[in-house]
Amino acid sequence: MADEKSNDDWLLIGRVVGAHGLNGHVKVYPESDFPERFVKPGERWIKQPGREPTPIRLTSGRYLDGSKNYLVKLAGVDYRAQAENLRSAELLVPADDRLPLDPGEFHVEDLIGLRAILQADQRDIGTITNVFTMGHDMLEVTVPKDNVEQDAEETSNQKTTVEQTVKQEEQFSEAIESSSSIRAKAAEKLRRKAKRAKKKKKPKTLLIPFVEDIVPVVDIESGRVEITPPAGLIDL
Repeated sequence: MADEKSNDDWLLIGRVVGAHGLNGHVKVYPESDFPERFVKPGERWIKQPGREPTPIRLTSGRYLDGSKNYLVKLAGVDYRAQAENLRSAELLVPADDRLPLDPGEFHVEDLIGLRAILQADQRDIGTITNVFTMGHDMLEVTVPKDNVEQDAEETSNQKTTVEQTVKQEEQFSEAIESSSSIRAKAAEKLRRKAKRAKKKKKPKTLLIPFVEDIVPVVDIESGRVEITPPAGLIDL
């Protein structure tokens, strides 16, 4: 039964992005590099938002020229309205339905979570958090936040800046006590500064071309990749 499987039991192979024509065809954005997932007839699973995966048969499919999508026909989906209802649905296969890989190929889910290491000095620069296809594959590496001491120093500096601003604004307000309009503007300026001081830094991400010259080592068992980026690609 579908409800006996967890998310880890599925492989995401594509997402339905819309209907095509009047006969129930759907456009599928691929999350898999294997074309046979979308053109070879057979059982797939479909998961609509908020629902459990259910089996569905793929009867035919082909690549849409000039597009990044596949045109797919699913059994029982014979009208445009039915196809429209599948928009945003995920196309899945069981996790154990892995197709054989050629040398140098990897499943996306095996790359997520690997550490990215600079080969030159073995410095750990971050974790692979996504893989994108932009003509060629790109690894998204999320760089960790600065260490605790740096964060503490920055917070202290921000606090000092805010306190200094408060004092300056109080002195300024006393000097122009007769002008309520200016005092209101000064207070609003202070609130904006305090809000910016409290705002958390977003994690930094890097995009690394997933080509052998730049990523010469992929060690799934050790949980790491080694990269040799050209000058200017990484600015830490």
